[in-house]
Amino acid sequence: MTGFSFGKKSMEHEPARAGVDHAEAGREIAEPSTAKPAFAGATRTTDFIQDQVLMQIEPAAAVRMSQEALAAQVEELVGKIAGQHRLLVNETEQRTISARIVDDMVGLGPLEPLLRDESVSDIMINGYKKIYVERRGKLELTPLHFRNDAHVMHVAQRIASWVGRRVDDSSPMLDARLADGSRVNVIIAPLSLRGPCISIRKFSRTIMSFSRFTELGTVSPELGRALEIAARCRLNIVISGGTGSGKTTMLNALSAMIDRNERIVTIEDTAELQLQQPHVIQLETRPPNIEGYGEITQRDLVRNALRMRPDRIIVGEVRGGEAFDMMQAMNTGHNGSMSTVHANSARDAVSRIENMILMANVNLPINAIRAQMASALDLIVQTERMRDGVRRVTEVAEVAGMEQYILTLGSLFAFRYQGENPDGTLRGSFDRRGGRPRFMNRIKYFGLADAFLDAIGTGRSEEASP
Repeated sequence: MTGFSFGKKSMEHEPARAGVDHAEAGREIAEPSTAKPAFAGATRTTDFIQDQVLMQIEPAAAVRMSQEALAAQVEELVGKIAGQHRLLVNETEQRTISARIVDDMVGLGPLEPLLRDESVSDIMINGYKKIYVERRGKLELTPLHFRNDAHVMHVAQRIASWVGRRVDDSSPMLDARLADGSRVNVIIAPLSLRGPCISIRKFSRTIMSFSRFTELGTVSPELGRALEIAARCRLNIVISGGTGSGKTTMLNALSAMIDRNERIVTIEDTAELQLQQPHVIQLETRPPNIEGYGEITQRDLVRNALRMRPDRIIVGEVRGGEAFDMMQAMNTGHNGSMSTVHANSARDAVSRIENMILMANVNLPINAIRAQMASALDLIVQTERMRDGVRRVTEVAEVAGMEQYILTLGSLFAFRYQGENPDGTLRGSFDRRGGRPRFMNRIKYFGLADAFLDAIGTGRSEEASP
C-alpha cells in the first residue's frame, strides 16, 4: 500500500492493546444484547482500529497525499485490520471509521461533521466529554466526544498553527479564524478548570434578506421596509443585542441596501461581513505577536479608514476607544455608517457607547460627548434571541436629541409579547409607535418620505408630500 508502512511485526501476531478482546468486541457489535454494551463495544472496537491504523501510517507520506487518496487508503487499511483481528465491521462502519481517522489526521477530528452540517451555527466544546451545538437558536448536546484532553489540545494547537499563533501555558487564550471564515476561541488550563474549551461561531454563506426575515418572524413587513429605507437613505445605524442575537446577520442585510457606486470600508476583529457591492475595502485587526508587539487595533483602523476616502465606514463591533473615532466619522460627512454593540436595550446601547468614548481617554466633558452622539446617531436597532430560538428585532429607536443634557430616544417600533403557540413559538406583534423622526429631512432628500412614514404608521403629511 503506497504511503503506509506495516512496521516490523505482523499485525496478525500483534497483541491486543488497551485490554481489548477482539472477538468479544466483534460479538458485541454483531449481537448486542442491550444498547449500552453495544455502544461500548463499538466504541472500543473503533478506538482499537484507529490506534492500529495510526501506528501503520507514515505521517510524512500521508501529508503529501490528497484527502481523497488518503481516505481510500485508510479505508483499505481499516478493512485489513478488521479482517486480521476478526472484528465484525461492515462496509458502512469501515467508511465511518476511515472518515474519523482522516478527520483526525488532516482536520479537526470529531468537529469535522459538525462543520459540514449546515444546520449547526455554533459549536461549543466543554472539555473532551461534552460537545454542544446550536441548531435553530437552541443548544443541544451531541453524542460526539474527544478521546481525552490531549486530543482537544491537539485540535486547538492545529488551529493555532494555521494562523501562525500558539496556545499553551504561556499563551492560554486564542482567537482565530478557520479557512471557511468561522470564528474560533480557545481557552485552556490554568484559566479553564474543565480542561480545554473551544467555541466556534460558524461562518454563514447565506445572506438574509428582509423578505426572509419577515418569513422567519424576525421583523414585520412594515418594520423591514422601514429598515430598508433607513439604510438606503444613509442614516447612521447601530445594531444592539446580546451574543448570538443576530446582530451581524442584520448588519449584512442592511448593508445590502447600500448603493453599488459607494466606496465602503469595513473594520472587524474577525472578517464576517459579506458585502456584495463591488467597491469594498475589508480591514481586519492584528493581535500582538509572541513578544507582545505589532498589535493593530480597531481604533487604529478607524483612523486609517478616514484617510481612505470612504463613503461609508462599517465597524463590525465597537467595544472600546474606537467608538469615539466612529462618532467623529459619522459627524464628518460619512453618513450611512453602521456598527454593532453588545447591549440589552437601546438605552443600554447609548450608555455603552458613552462609556466606551470615555475609555478612549478623551478630555471632553460628558455633555459634549452626549451632544456629539446625538448629532452622529440616527437609529438603534435592538435584536434578541428569544426563548423559542427565533431572533427578533425587539425595538427600533431614533436618537431624538438632547433634553437638559440627557440623550433622548424615541421608539418607532417595539415587539409586544402576546403568548405562546402550540408548537412552542412565541406570538407577538411589532407595534408601530408613529411619530415624526428628526431625520425626516434626509429621508425626504432621497424621495422616500411618504414610504417611510407609511411604514412607521404615521401616514402622509403635507410637509412630507412632494
